[in-house]
Amino acid sequence: MAIIKGMKGLRYNTKVAGNLDTLVCPPYDIISDEQREQYLENNGYNIIRLELPKGENKYKDAGKALNEWIDKEVLIQDNKESIYVYEMEFTANGVKNALKGFVSLVKLEEFSKGIVLPHEETLSKAKVDRFNLMSETFCNFSQIYSLYMDEDGKAYSTVDACSQGKPDMEVIDGDGVIHRMWCVHEEKVLNTLAKVFEDKKLYIADGHHRYETALNFHKHLCENGISDENSQSSYIMMMLVNMENDGLVVFPTHRLVRDLDNFNIDDVYEKFNIHFDVTDIKGRKEIEGNLNKLYEQGKKAFAMYSGNDNFKLLVLKNEGAVKELMPEMSDSYCGLDVSVLHTLVLEKIFGIDKENMANQVNLTYTKIIDEAISSVDSGEANCSFILNPTKVSEIRDVALAREKMPQKSTYFYPKTITGLVVNKFK
Repeated sequence: MAIIKGMKGLRYNTKVAGNLDTLVCPPYDIISDEQREQYLENNGYNIIRLELPKGENKYKDAGKALNEWIDKEVLIQDNKESIYVYEMEFTANGVKNALKGFVSLVKLEEFSKGIVLPHEETLSKAKVDRFNLMSETFCNFSQIYSLYMDEDGKAYSTVDACSQGKPDMEVIDGDGVIHRMWCVHEEKVLNTLAKVFEDKKLYIADGHHRYETALNFHKHLCENGISDENSQSSYIMMMLVNMENDGLVVFPTHRLVRDLDNFNIDDVYEKFNIHFDVTDIKGRKEIEGNLNKLYEQGKKAFAMYSGNDNFKLLVLKNEGAVKELMPEMSDSYCGLDVSVLHTLVLEKIFGIDKENMANQVNLTYTKIIDEAISSVDSGEANCSFILNPTKVSEIRDVALAREKMPQKSTYFYPKTITGLVVNKFK
């Protein structure tokens, strides 16, 4: 069972801190140094100062700044335990969408229990950074983004009913996404949701590193006699969204192959024929149209770009090819486009093994097709691979099989914004 409860969130006091639009920011891991400086130039109280500290003693400085902000009432803690209904209104692929969920505390559970399920591999460097920050601040500055099944619609209807009036907070981010939040502290609502989630599994969509870090940090506190299983550190702030929500959008993450020794494009083309039907395509628009059609047909396909506006459309011949090489993995995992690409192309043809991928030696990622193309045209990459998005149902099925996709298999859009509410657990 998933255990959820309300929290007394820390929120900005705009009378002291300034306009809320100048205080929030996107997730820390997609912000450049230049963007970070711009946020702080606009408002020195921007949450990025705490979430992404810089300097020789950056973690201690973040903890010191947090305490100062609380003392100055830049940040004020809510008096009552609440959930925070969160809606994002946005346009994706030319279509207007809205996505609504709620932010609450969720009991940390080991993945082995099958209550909270991951779907992607994580990188150790990011977890060390988040652990060090948590050690000085005892805070979740940004929420984990998770999905749940809501067959009878009770969870969503309860949440939706709490968000019909004027929101308590509203901001528009740099991508034009409108973020709204309603603070809900009615005990009946909190009890209803807690009961509804007793039989639910939670599927992490975004925030694997932060979730694993929170687990490790809580264990660390318990081992040192600072916390126990009933302490606030045993919970994490999480955004919960119905998996059947029409507003769920997943973008693909494209692959850039670079710095390969003895890269021979003709040899690569020849090897493609073993597992793929290969078609020459001229132009980006045509390749995107072909990929979209194959996606709708359920075909396993992606495109390779090698420069000069030339694309190769690769369609898998035998959908059991990955399973033959990885019989220990589930059909769900073996049927993913990224599994096909990584196993049959990146590993088998290019010799890029899993450790190389994890360390991004010869493989990097982008969600922007133009960047995947320009990196090849500029000579920064040997070639790039354009992918279709992973389906939400595929994410669920891989998680249920207790397996993890390769890194950067999904990009949920839009990203939740950081700074509307903060969970301080000490």
